[in-house]
This record gives sequence, structure tokens and C-alpha cells, in this order.
Amino acid sequence: MGDDLRVILLVKYPEKGGVKVRLARQIGDDFVVELYRKFVMDSVIMLRRSGIAFVVCYHPADKLEAFKAWLGTGFEYVPQRGSDLGERLKNGFMDVFSKGLRGAMAIGSDSPDLPAKVVVEAREALELHDAVIGPSPDGGYYLIGFKSTTFLPKAFEGIAWSTDAVFRETMDRLREAARDVFILPPWSDVDTFDDLVGLCKGMRNPNFTHSETMKYLLQHMEVLIGGRQ
Repeated sequence: MGDDLRVILLVKYPEKGGVKVRLARQIGDDFVVELYRKFVMDSVIMLRRSGIAFVVCYHPADKLEAFKAWLGTGFEYVPQRGSDLGERLKNGFMDVFSKGLRGAMAIGSDSPDLPAKVVVEAREALELHDAVIGPSPDGGYYLIGFKSTTFLPKAFEGIAWSTDAVFRETMDRLREAARDVFILPPWSDVDTFDDLVGLCKGMRNPNFTHSETMKYLLQHMEVLIGGRQ
């Protein structure tokens, strides 16, 4: 798939109490809000490096101009719609497919070290499979994608979000619907202080050494050394 596929990047506006709430409780709101900004910036840089067109699926809807001032105007913006993550994901896919595109993949901004090559692998997998998914060690997933002809809204309905059952329940729905699913290599996301430490120690992506996230963390090593509040 080429120009007829889009990556849907789900992003929240970086405000206190609105992003990475679990992590903020451990190391403070001010630090986490700026850290989240770096996560998003690195995700945008990675997608540009991949060469795959993407849309920023943003929240809240009334922050469009603020998002454009922050991230720029070189790509499309679509507001998130829905009361939970499942609805927002489902509607994001429906918005993309309504434009006549043949494929779509959704990622969040919680895995700032995700390499472009993994997203490219996912795109290539959609040529041969009905769906693609990337599991996270915590039981969730960091990427999910469909062709327009194999899209399954049920994959986002009735899921116990923010639990270790997300990947398993999603796979159950995909298998029940007889979808041929390609499973990507596992990749971690960052929700807690331990995840953040793991991000710094792991360095699975060589490009991440020079990322906005790592520059910020290196400037604030006292936070990592100090640990949880």
C-alpha cells in the first residue's frame, strides 16, 4: 500500500491533568506535560522518516489552532470523536476510510522510541493480511491496522481498556471474525515511572539516542535519579 494508506496518530493536547496521568502522579505534572510534548514530537519525526502519510487525530476538538501552532500545518488534522479509547479509535478509522483510502493504521504517542521500520513493516503486512497489530508487554497494543475491506468495528467494542486484557480481547474478536492477522514484534509504551526507566535503559532504536525525548531526559536526570514522588 502506498498513497492510499494513512497512519492515524492519536494525540492529546499537553495540559496538566490531561496526559500521562499515572506517570504524573509519580514524578509531577510539570515534568510530564513537557515530556509528553517530546513524545509527540518524536512520533511525528518518526512518521516523517517512514515516508508514510499520516493524520493527527487530536483531542480536545477546540484546540485545533493550538495544535497547528505547536506541530505545524504540513499534514491533516482530524478531531477525536468518542467517549472512550475504543470509540475514538473506531471513529478515527471510519473517518479515514470515508475518504476512500484503502488502508489505515493507528498508533498513540506513548512509544516515542518506536522505529520507522516497524511502521513500514506494518504497512507491508497489510498488503498480505486482513489486519496488523503490535502487542505491548503490559497487555495492550501500540499499533493496529486494517484494510478498508477488512475493517472490524467490533475490535474496539466492549474492550476492557487500560487493563492487561486489551490485546487478548482484541485478538479474540479478530479471530471470531476470521480475520487473518499479522502480529508485529512487541514494543513497550510509557505509562509509569518504571516504564520511563525502561525506555532509557532499553535503547532498542539507535535513532532514539538523539531524540527530543532523550535530550529532555538528559537535561533532567535528577527526576530519574530521584524516582517516584
